[in-house]
Amino acid sequence: MKLIDILATAALATTLTANAQSTAASGADHAAHHPAAATAPQSDGEVRKVDREQGKVTLRHGPLQNLDMPAMTMIFKAADPKLLDGLKEGDKVKFTAERVNGVIAVTAIQPAQ
Repeated sequence: MKLIDILATAALATTLTANAQSTAASGADHAAHHPAAATAPQSDGEVRKVDREQGKVTLRHGPLQNLDMPAMTMIFKAADPKLLDGLKEGDKVKFTAERVNGVIAVTAIQPAQ
């Protein structure tokens, strides 16, 4: 094998490796910005207040294991305001809360069974 062939093969291997790493990194970045609700655990909660104008809901909730938070009552931003449709004070719910752009937000919510 000629030196030029060896150098060309090495350059191609380096390019392919860098491209694979870049693709994996951008995929990981994308997943970090758009976490799947199914990956975070659901918590039990009770709706205390719904503020549709502000896109917020106050929940009394159990521990949020994925956020290392104890049980408490707190206000959450809804990742999508449509999540608040049909919610009313006193509803028992199962929900997922995650950090989205530095804010703890409800990313999924449904009536408890």
